[in-house]
Amino acid sequence: MVELADEHKAPSTFVDAWKRFFLGKPLINEDLEHESLSNPVAVGVLSPDPVSSTAYGPEQILIELLPAAGLAAFTLILPLGAVILLILALVTASYRQVVMVYTQRGGSYVVARSNFGPKIAQLSSAALLIDYVVTVAIQCSAGTVAVVSAVPGLGPYHLEITLGAVLLIAFGNLRGVKEAGRLFAVPVYAFAAMMTTLIVTGVVREVLGNLPQYDPEHIAGAVPIHHGNGIVMGATILILLRSFANGGTSLTGVEAIADAVNVFKQPQGPNARRALTMMASLLGFLLFGVIWLAHITHATPYAAGYPSMLSEIARAVFGTGSVGNILFALLQAASAIILFFGANTSFNGFPALTSFVAEDSFLPRPMMKRGHKLVFSNAIIVLTVASTSLVIVTNGSVDAVVPLYAMGVFMGFSICGYGMTKYHLGHRDPGWRSKLAINLSAAILSTIIVLIFAIAKFTEGAWLVCVVFPILVVALMRLNREYRSENAVLEMQLTERQDVVKHPHHTVVVLVDHFDFATIEALHYASGLRPDKLRAVHFIIDARHAQRLHERWEHFQDDIPLQMIECPDRYLSRSAQELVMREIE
Repeated sequence: MVELADEHKAPSTFVDAWKRFFLGKPLINEDLEHESLSNPVAVGVLSPDPVSSTAYGPEQILIELLPAAGLAAFTLILPLGAVILLILALVTASYRQVVMVYTQRGGSYVVARSNFGPKIAQLSSAALLIDYVVTVAIQCSAGTVAVVSAVPGLGPYHLEITLGAVLLIAFGNLRGVKEAGRLFAVPVYAFAAMMTTLIVTGVVREVLGNLPQYDPEHIAGAVPIHHGNGIVMGATILILLRSFANGGTSLTGVEAIADAVNVFKQPQGPNARRALTMMASLLGFLLFGVIWLAHITHATPYAAGYPSMLSEIARAVFGTGSVGNILFALLQAASAIILFFGANTSFNGFPALTSFVAEDSFLPRPMMKRGHKLVFSNAIIVLTVASTSLVIVTNGSVDAVVPLYAMGVFMGFSICGYGMTKYHLGHRDPGWRSKLAINLSAAILSTIIVLIFAIAKFTEGAWLVCVVFPILVVALMRLNREYRSENAVLEMQLTERQDVVKHPHHTVVVLVDHFDFATIEALHYASGLRPDKLRAVHFIIDARHAQRLHERWEHFQDDIPLQMIECPDRYLSRSAQELVMREIE
């Protein structure tokens, strides 16, 4: 391997200077190593998405129930919450097995690919790609709701605030914000502390008998309230199913720990399993605490989307005194921060997933390339464009995005559960029958929820997922077919060494990334230029790929040595320019 001397360094281009100004100094490949996380820190870093969903999940249940069931909705929310907690327990038990078997990044995509093959795995990848895009939109929209609930004067600017949050998070990730940064653990524990304070204070005040209760039928701006016997007249099976499906959004993000097992300290599997249990327990406690407080206080969602139901609960529990106002402000601040930080989960998961899918040749290969700050810049830009478009189309409404949100999440749960079911049928490890039952139950329940959304929420936006999902799967398959056709032409089953005739004339450099038919033809063409020196050069970006290329080269081609040159900042054009500068001296 060769490193170029300083005198052969090429001058920076305008694009290089622009990137340095906005994104900072480029990182080199050695900076890619991540720090290992302890379980408490990992729970904080990986849990903003699921934990923050308690800020809007229970509200979504009442948005469906109140117009149909009236005040009976505040009774019905309790059994619906209990069913959601049951599903949380099953999904958590399923993922506790995933993290013990699959310790690399990728989550349900890796599970599906390992058990069903890369083609079937594209069902999972399509679901996750949709989920990641919608997660950014709904988390930032909900974060804005928390802000305008505290400062109602900002309500008319909620769309601008949401778009600004998306762009700011994207910019931070392009600059190389690390997923493992301990800073990301702070909002989770701050939010958990404020929510625990809210729940405990609410319970104490209810026991003492001085917890106030709202009158939903006389709140200006509240969602419509059905009058009469709600249970008989309004709460049909369809409405209950729609409400239950809405509440299922509270379980989004449960897979986050399974997607990042590799960041845990050794032993990674057991540590990830303990962290997953901690996260699920925290989520379950906060979720049912909010549902119970909504049941007691009769806090009511607003038709405009703000103030949030959680802020109404906080007003009732904390009161309007000086201390109450401070606690209210702290809760709203913690809610907004964790919701915005929850969007960052997608900016970590989406690029990693697209790199896996691109490596399997189901997405364009540029999605595998790391950029200026060692992040998958192309994927971050694609995610930003898609999520901002969704925010604009839905006008930053949480309610409008919910049907899109949960369908992608639960499709991922389903495929992961079926994948682990197949795994247990094939391996039959000790206790495999009970593990199989857990995974199969989680998969079937998740599939039922997907079907509920597809049917009950079809006209409210679920149709978009029903249309986009198959189109995306077909597009992934079509691109893979194109790549396979290309490889069939380029790849040769070489059985003997290739001779390349050289004629003295001048120096020719052939840049090599793969050893295939195209490379052999390039060498033949280069030899036809009658060079007195013919060189083959590979710039090392991926050490493992470079090692495989070197071994393949030595097996089939020993007439022309392959020179390996380090390219730690991944600027291939500059490295090539510097190589030429050295050659022409």
